[in-house]
Amino acid sequence: MNKSQDAEIKTTHFTCKKYSDFFAYGAVKLLRFFADAFFAKRYGHRAVVLETVAGVPGMIGGMLQHLKSLRRCQDDNGFIRALLDEAENERMHLLTFIEIARPNRFERFLIISVQFIFCCAYCLLYLFSSRIGHRFVGYLEEEAVFSYTQYIEEIDKGKIENVPAPQIAIKYWSLTDDARLRDVVVAVRKDEVLHRDNNHGFANDLTRFR
Repeated sequence: MNKSQDAEIKTTHFTCKKYSDFFAYGAVKLLRFFADAFFAKRYGHRAVVLETVAGVPGMIGGMLQHLKSLRRCQDDNGFIRALLDEAENERMHLLTFIEIARPNRFERFLIISVQFIFCCAYCLLYLFSSRIGHRFVGYLEEEAVFSYTQYIEEIDKGKIENVPAPQIAIKYWSLTDDARLRDVVVAVRKDEVLHRDNNHGFANDLTRFR
């Protein structure tokens, strides 16, 4: 993707309409505050922790929707597959950025801790309201798109070295053999845009069919 195509990616925001939307948005902004305070402009390390969190909702949502489909003996209309595909995609993001950022022992401990806490919290949230769960993820992905846009800008300014893309990224996104870090971040951001729009769409659908 060239720079002119980069401009097609929009950092959109879904306007809060319900109290639950404000709750979801506030929770995401709180997480963003701690991420900014801890990682500052260490975007590679930020991405590792971000993707640790981002890989959880799709798997939990897919599992709970699967159980719901079994209980009700109803088809899920592709809902489960979409969520599981999202979880797998986020997992590949994590594996890619681990190759790039090389987290130290403390950061790996942080990954385990954050994942455990977030798994428990998101599972309870999704059981309480799947709509709020998807709205939360939609807002989380908005922040991811914004963060990756900043990451790209730092690479373009020369503040972050545009190192060769790891082989796992070249294979997963079918990049050229001479692909660089910027190409990887652009591909990841494109995925996050899709997750953002899908989850806001899921939340909207669940609102209509309540």
